[in-house]
Amino acid sequence: MPIESTPHLDLLAACARALRMAGAGWGLASCALATGQAQAQAPVPEATRAESVVISGSLIERTVLEAPYAISVIDQADIRSAGAMINASEALQRLPGLVANNRSNFAQDLQISSRGFGARSGFGVRGLRIVADGIPATGPDGQGQVSQFDLASAQRIEVLRGPFSALYGNSSGGVIALVSAPINNSSLRLDSDVGSFGLRQNRLAVQAKGADGWEASASASQAELDGFRPQSGAIKQQAQARVGWRGTHDDFILQLGYLNQPADDPLGLSRAQFELGPRETTPQAVQFDTRKTLDQAQLGMSWRHRFDQGALRETRLSAYSGQRSVAQWLAITPATQANVRHGGGVIDFDRRFEGLEARARWEWDQVGLVAGASTDRQRDDRRGYENYTGTGAAQLLGVVGRLRRDEANEAQSRDLFAQAEWAFAPRWMMLAGGRSGRVDLSARDRYLSNGDDSGRLQFRYTNPVWGLRWQASPGLNLHLSAGRGFESPTLGELAYRADGTGGFNTGLKAQSSAQLEFGFKARTATLDGDVAVFEARTENEIGVATNAGGRSAFQNVGRTLRRGLEAGSTWRLDRQWQVRLAATVLQATYEDRFLTCEGIPCTTPTAVVTPGNRIAGTPRAWAYVEWRRADPVLGDAALEWRAVGSVPVNDRNTDAAPGYGLMGLRWSKAWRLGGTWRLESLWRVDNLLDRRHAASVIVNDANGRFFEPGAPRNALLSLRLATPL
Repeated sequence: MPIESTPHLDLLAACARALRMAGAGWGLASCALATGQAQAQAPVPEATRAESVVISGSLIERTVLEAPYAISVIDQADIRSAGAMINASEALQRLPGLVANNRSNFAQDLQISSRGFGARSGFGVRGLRIVADGIPATGPDGQGQVSQFDLASAQRIEVLRGPFSALYGNSSGGVIALVSAPINNSSLRLDSDVGSFGLRQNRLAVQAKGADGWEASASASQAELDGFRPQSGAIKQQAQARVGWRGTHDDFILQLGYLNQPADDPLGLSRAQFELGPRETTPQAVQFDTRKTLDQAQLGMSWRHRFDQGALRETRLSAYSGQRSVAQWLAITPATQANVRHGGGVIDFDRRFEGLEARARWEWDQVGLVAGASTDRQRDDRRGYENYTGTGAAQLLGVVGRLRRDEANEAQSRDLFAQAEWAFAPRWMMLAGGRSGRVDLSARDRYLSNGDDSGRLQFRYTNPVWGLRWQASPGLNLHLSAGRGFESPTLGELAYRADGTGGFNTGLKAQSSAQLEFGFKARTATLDGDVAVFEARTENEIGVATNAGGRSAFQNVGRTLRRGLEAGSTWRLDRQWQVRLAATVLQATYEDRFLTCEGIPCTTPTAVVTPGNRIAGTPRAWAYVEWRRADPVLGDAALEWRAVGSVPVNDRNTDAAPGYGLMGLRWSKAWRLGGTWRLESLWRVDNLLDRRHAASVIVNDANGRFFEPGAPRNALLSLRLATPL
């Protein structure tokens, strides 16, 4: 059932109607007023936890209440209670403004979008900046992934939305930043998880707090899953190591991460296949043994120096380097690959990446300033092979055949940034900043028998941001922010021209956005409430132009509009009962008419997308509600409900994944086992009512296999055994 027709979301439906009827100004204001009144009328029991702190988007660490922009925090307890800590979507689904869908397919990364930015990505993460302990997981061209997040070692995940995301540079429609937990003592931890569909996971972690400021930690884990669909099994092996030293004026951290993840790919389903049930798999997935292997190693370093005197308070230097290797077998028929321009059915690339950032912070009486510079670079040695050998009865599918593509792709960004804070009155603060940079993208084609696809393109941008915060009363802050965003085409989107000739798609422009946000944050003894209304107008939105010969070409499709409302609240009814709500209403539409392709082959776009169509992959509304009871004797129990509205699967809006509502149940408890050992347990049942649903969609899929089914009812048991050393 679409979310708009469920009685549980009357407020969201009213807001959606207000947005459609009243336009950007009065519609957003009406939603904010209605949500604020609903919060004010709620019961407000006694507070039980401290306000979260954040570092994203600001000069210094500050509380969420003080931050003059929309930002949410998932803390360590929330990450732990959300699941097996394999996928970041487990915890991120609880936040307003953010769509984080688990595809149940480890051959593809999560489907993540923030306020509609990033929704066009059929695989991986685009349009968002992904950061882990200050190290980018998004490349200079805007492609990123969250698969390397070490969730078990995280202290928190910060999610920044809106104009201030632009301070992070290219393709920053939002920011997801993981912060690892500090090392406060010496300890040993053993984790074990078992669950439905063959889930098995074990983890070992040790940390040591030494003398003279030295500290170290290391962890290793392995997860295996059979999956609920044929051809959906996966293995995930992960390891992290960190060494640090903290002195009177200096902090130094060196960290190493490793990820190995072979996974089968069950592919998406057509509408007819999806209707048969969630355990269906496209026959081509088995026929071609579709799968992906990923291997990544990364080294990072950060050094901070603090000053005792003068306006200069601290300097920071960070650097990272790594390598990522990917091989992926696709379900492309030999007949299709007979086209001389086809790049083959096996993708194989080795990526080297590195980056460097330096910044300094100054403070005067009521003014703070940070300024710095950064550079990031990636080089991909990209190859394509046929996914078959032989002919006739001797033909083998799903193997590595003849070479069909050989390129060296490079992307590099160079940025300067600055941000200032001015507390110009007792209850007022103004923030202003900007980031200016250049993105260089190039390809050198070394396989010329199907034409020369070499080329080079450069984009320049300057993103200004501005924000104002007013403390209306103790525990109530209002903020207003505005900014300009920028998103360059990715290397993949520039690879081919729509007219079929060789070379870079030099006619493709970068998309830019003008963003505005108004919000308020309330903190009382019993209520934490955050509300934001926003609008983003984008020029030169990027979309599909043609699909032919195994090549997808992209075009600029004109203007788009994203506006909506986000609300997040936590009510503490008494010392044991708590209710949490996160809700979003989003209007994400095309403002201009354009032509697109449907089906394969399609050499000329002829399908009409009319103004007002929803951007594919964007639900109109979604919500998360949690009823929780924490008892010192009986443990911590919660009932969760998550609802998502219908999601258009293509830009023509000819089909959509139906809306759904899912319930989950969890219970956790800790015991002392004598001596110093502590045992923590977590029991979860997700999709409690066993609802059939599409957990995600593959937007604008040329084969019409749009739907990725969500998991049926499933259970998890997690155990954690820890002791000080």
